This record gives sequence, C-alpha cells and structure tokens, in this order.
Amino acid sequence: MAAIVNTSTLIGLEAHPIYVEADISPGLGNILIVGLPDAAVQEARERVRSAIKNSGLPFPRIRITLNLAPGDVRKTGTCFDVPIAIAILIASGEILKESVKNCYLIGELALDGHVRGVSGVLSMALLAKQQGMKEIIIPKANKEEAVLVSGINIRTIEHLNELTDYLQGKIQLPIEQHQPMVQNTYENRKHVEMSEIRGQEQAKRAIEIAAAGGHNILLNGPPGSGKTLLAKSMASILPTLTHEESLEITRIHSVAGNLPQQGFISIRPFRSPHHSASSIALVGGGSTPRPGEISLAHRGILFLDELPEFPRTVLEHLRQPLEERNISVSRAQGTFLFPASFLLIAAMNPCPCGYKTDPDRECTCTPIQLQRYHKRLSGPLLDRIDLSIEVPKVPTKTIFEYTSTESSEIIRQRVQQARNRQLERYRDKSILMNSEASNQIIRQHIELNLESKKLVKQAIDHFKLSARAYFRVLKVARTIADLENCEVVSENHISEALQYRQLHEK
Repeated sequence: MAAIVNTSTLIGLEAHPIYVEADISPGLGNILIVGLPDAAVQEARERVRSAIKNSGLPFPRIRITLNLAPGDVRKTGTCFDVPIAIAILIASGEILKESVKNCYLIGELALDGHVRGVSGVLSMALLAKQQGMKEIIIPKANKEEAVLVSGINIRTIEHLNELTDYLQGKIQLPIEQHQPMVQNTYENRKHVEMSEIRGQEQAKRAIEIAAAGGHNILLNGPPGSGKTLLAKSMASILPTLTHEESLEITRIHSVAGNLPQQGFISIRPFRSPHHSASSIALVGGGSTPRPGEISLAHRGILFLDELPEFPRTVLEHLRQPLEERNISVSRAQGTFLFPASFLLIAAMNPCPCGYKTDPDRECTCTPIQLQRYHKRLSGPLLDRIDLSIEVPKVPTKTIFEYTSTESSEIIRQRVQQARNRQLERYRDKSILMNSEASNQIIRQHIELNLESKKLVKQAIDHFKLSARAYFRVLKVARTIADLENCEVVSENHISEALQYRQLHEK
C-alpha cells in the first residue's frame, strides 16, 4: 500500500512543501530514496531503520521505495527522518493513512527512536498554517519557536513511540498553547551604558542620530579612543523591537540554527565578525545557502572593527545590502534572497600605525603606506556611509575628572520618539525609518527654504557630493529634525548633517 506524508524543506529562508511517498514491493530488503536527496537525507535510511527496530516496531524486510516529491527540488537536512519512518509504517499497514491527513510531520531520529530538534521550524510552521493544515507535529526541542505561530494545532514529541501511539489512537498528544513573544525590557538588556563613556560628546551625538534614523556610521580615531565602546553602547539606545521585527529576526536565526534557549529573539542583534571573515561568512551562501552575518544582523547592528583590514573583495559585497536592504545569493539551483536591513557601524584607525591623529604619539607611516591604507576602502562603499566622525584621544584630565552625563535610557527615549515620528510619517509606505526612504519619498517630506537650498548647493560644489550622497545628507537632516521634534527641516539641520560628511570627503 502506497503512503503519503506531508512535510517541508528549507530553500533559503522559505519553507516549501514536500510529500514523502513510500511503497513496499517484493525484492531484497533495502531502502531506495529518490527525489534529489542530499547526503543527510540519504543517511536517513540507517537512522530510520534503527529507530523503528529499537522502538519495538516491525520493520518490513522487503524492498522499500521512498520518493520525495516534487522531484525537481533539492532536499536537504535531517527533518525528513520522522515523516520517512511514518510513511514506511503506513505502507506496511501499522498506521492508517487517514491519521496523517492535514498534518505536517518534522523531526530527526536518533538510533534509539528519540526525536531531535531541527532548524527552520518557525518557517515550516508558518507554511503549514498558510496551507491550511490542521496540525503540525514537531520535536519537543523546537516547541518554543513553533508556539509563536497561532491558528494551527502544534503537538510535540520526544520519541517515535509517542507519535505512533498517537496516530494509532492509543494516546492523546496535548496541543501546545500559543505563546506571544515577551519583549525584553531595557533593564534586562546587556549593554554598555552611555554615561560610562568618558568625553566624546560629538561622537555620542553622531551615535544618537545614527540610531534614530538607522544611518550607517564610520568612527575614525587612534587606538584606545573608545571606538569599540561607542559601537557597543549603541545597542543600549536602540528602540524596542516590534512583534513583526522579532518574528523576522527569529525566523532568520531559526534557519541558521542559533536560536537562544527561549526560542525567540527579543533584543536587536549585535554582530561583530572578525576581519578575517570570508565573503560567504559575511553575506551568506554555501552549497546550501544559509544567511550570513549581514542577515543575522537584520534589524540590528553590524559592527566592522578595523574596517580597512577586511579584504577589499569582501567589503565590496556590502554595496547591494547597504543600498537595497537585502542580499541576493545566486547558485546553480536558484537565486536566494535574504533580508539585510542592518545598521552598519565601522571603525578604523587613521593610518596603519594608528597614531596619525594622536597628539602624544608620532606617526611612523610613509605617504605610500597611507595611500595604500586608504585605498582599501572604495569610493562607492564610503558613499553609502551617512555619518563619518573623528574620535580623538581622550585627554587625561577627562579620564579622571569626567562627570557622567545622560544615561542610555534618556537617550533611548529620544530615539524612540524620533522613530515613532518616522513610523507615523511613513505608515502607508511600509517604511520604518528615514534611512529606508527612497529619494522620491524624501522629496515629498523635505521642503527646503532658499537658505537651505543655497547651503546644499555650496556643499555639493565644495565637497563634490554625488546624487546618492546628497539624498543621504537630506535623510540625516530629516532625522536630526525628528530628534528635535521639528516637522520642518531647517538650515541648522542641514548644516549639522553636512558636518558629518567632512571627514568622509577628506
């Protein structure tokens, strides 16, 4: 008797329906799997055979043919173990075919029959709900992420015997209750407090503007000036995640297989890859494409310390995501689109030795070394950075006599208010912040007076600004106005926005 069991596989971030078909026919006792399975799926034969036998269930000793349909889609991962085992038991007459109708089965089997967790269950649960399935049965290890999805019955198992007994009507598996995400409060975050940073008031101001509008920022200064500390402190002033943002981030980390213990992401990611990271590690990819660092930083922060030390070929891969807020990875089996709407914080030294702008240390770099160092960053990449700020060495007097200023919570409240203004402004355009607005939208929401237009024209001629840089200046000015609760962008806002391009244009 032929059997069909519903399951799914991951292609990029999306889950796609798969139908496991099993047929038993006379012949030698072996298992044949067809339908473009990868090595992990092929190895399911031995895992399933041992799991069924060690669970005290009869295993047919004749020829078993398994087809994973549709046959032109590559099947990857270990999530097919449980549906394969059930399909074999249905084909052998141990379980009724009707018991798995309108049901998704997912899970990896251990040799003793225990069910292990798999990656991407959140995407699979969303697909099951979209397809109108009544229930989805998953490993207990994946419960926390699956219960984020409402509108579908979710049942969990720890052993193959639990599932077979349930399908045979011997026991009842309880339905797991839907659990909404619990947002992490400001007090529960692990962060660097802004008030702990000595001096650097101008850099703090730039960090606040970048956080309020989602603008990319470059910090340039000698070693020990506090660039890394400033970057880490930005996490403490970012707005709280919305439910939709949390679901987006959780889905990406679920596919990547690095969800925290609670099963969902409740704070904005902070990713800091080493400068030895490859382009695939940064943007994602591989034979089976997975999200890279820029996608894992989605709706959070991507911190690139020692920016010129990254290979130039790696940095050039940032052009598309910085402009389009996503990354397209092309492979032989297709093109995969990963979200990558992150806030870039880059830090660099002013020269190879690091002391060109240090008043107390002498720079030992030659002009050729300086030229080579700065050529590692291309013009098109720097053009996509909105704010460039020089972070000078902190004077000794400031270190010992500095008085704490505003806390992160006070700054975060201003940032949150500015973000709320942006959400209201772009509520009909699916835009969350100023940095995501297109040039056309910026024209609609910024009307410059004569003085502002004159100032901008002078800046374009003096700094040789590109059209992209011009619109990025307007976006930063719009954010500065939002922080001041001003609806109109004035020449003061334009002047401050232009100030953050000076170091960049040098």
